[in-house]
Amino acid sequence: MKPIEIKKGICSIRVNHFNRKLFDALIPLPDGTSYNSYLVKGEKYTCLIDTADPEKKDVFLDYLSKVSKIDFVVSHHAEQDHSGLLPEVLKLYPSAVVVTNAKCKDLLMTHLHIAENKFKVIQDGETLDLGGKTLEFIFTPWVHWPETFSTYLREDKILFPCDFFGSHLATDELLADSQIIYEPMKRYFAEIMMPFRSNIKNNLEKLSKYEIELICPSHGPIHKDVKFAVDCYKDWALSEPKNKALLLYVSMHGSTFVLINRLASRLQEHAVEIEKLNLEDADTGRVAMAMVDSATIVLATPTVLAGPHPKAIYGAYLASLLRPKVKFLAVMYSYGWGGKTVEFLSNILSALKAEIIGQVGVKGLPTENDLKLVDELAVSIAEKHSSLKKERVLCEKEEK
Repeated sequence: MKPIEIKKGICSIRVNHFNRKLFDALIPLPDGTSYNSYLVKGEKYTCLIDTADPEKKDVFLDYLSKVSKIDFVVSHHAEQDHSGLLPEVLKLYPSAVVVTNAKCKDLLMTHLHIAENKFKVIQDGETLDLGGKTLEFIFTPWVHWPETFSTYLREDKILFPCDFFGSHLATDELLADSQIIYEPMKRYFAEIMMPFRSNIKNNLEKLSKYEIELICPSHGPIHKDVKFAVDCYKDWALSEPKNKALLLYVSMHGSTFVLINRLASRLQEHAVEIEKLNLEDADTGRVAMAMVDSATIVLATPTVLAGPHPKAIYGAYLASLLRPKVKFLAVMYSYGWGGKTVEFLSNILSALKAEIIGQVGVKGLPTENDLKLVDELAVSIAEKHSSLKKERVLCEKEEK
């Protein structure tokens, strides 16, 4: 996507990566991704905001080829998809100075071997006058690394928030369409931002004092509908979970499949929304997205060598790693002769600090008595969700 002027003196430089399949060798990218940088030209100085992933070096440098000078490069975040081409930019513009905070400076020197004399270290709230264009630096740590910060362009009311409000979406559309961007943005939040919900709350409060007309993230299209983007983050990070149960399962010989289908049917009868995902071939991003607003997670697994199936272990570890706002947990398992499946999964899931409200263990193929235990678990989940809904209504009344 060729550089596009979004306001006078401000260009979006978006490098689309349509065919990238995984991010960090882990996160599926069904819609590709983009690496966004921005060029701000003042009356005195020209500033580049972030760079791009080294894999797209030729495309990015071609986009910069018509830029006669760069005086400053703001580096919001040391991860290579943002900063990886800093050494190349500094070769092309040897007088350019890297503007960043002390933590990011240290990381850039470590990861990219940039010389110490190339940096201008800034403080929270400090400004840089480019001549008619004033950049204000806002420290927004832990979205999603400790050094990450944002930049606000005062005269044009533009926020450059780095990964904050980003989305893994390669597109030639400059501006986000709320109907299209919702799922890629939620997927990005689930995979990248969800572990840092408390930090997101603090950073949203910090940004609330600024009048923002455009949000220009480092991945995905620009948000002209600022309220939509901010409200999405408030919902995903701050609100109570929904009346929803996420059913994660893997089945080898059919027993666990019988259990999970029975639970799904009974929960629906109790008006609990469900999302059922087979961990055998589940998209990690889809699993993460489902965790964002689920009140309950149920893990169902067969026993493999006295413990859970490895795919169930991965599902539990993913939940523990991403730390969703889930309130309740349950385990269902089948076994041939014995094992310690519950103990194993409970240990992994303990980091969530959620209430374990039930477990159903079945030897061999489920009997009618076993299925009655599943029915009881469904009742327990529905009752817990009912009390959660009452708490949510009370919170809404208090806010009003």
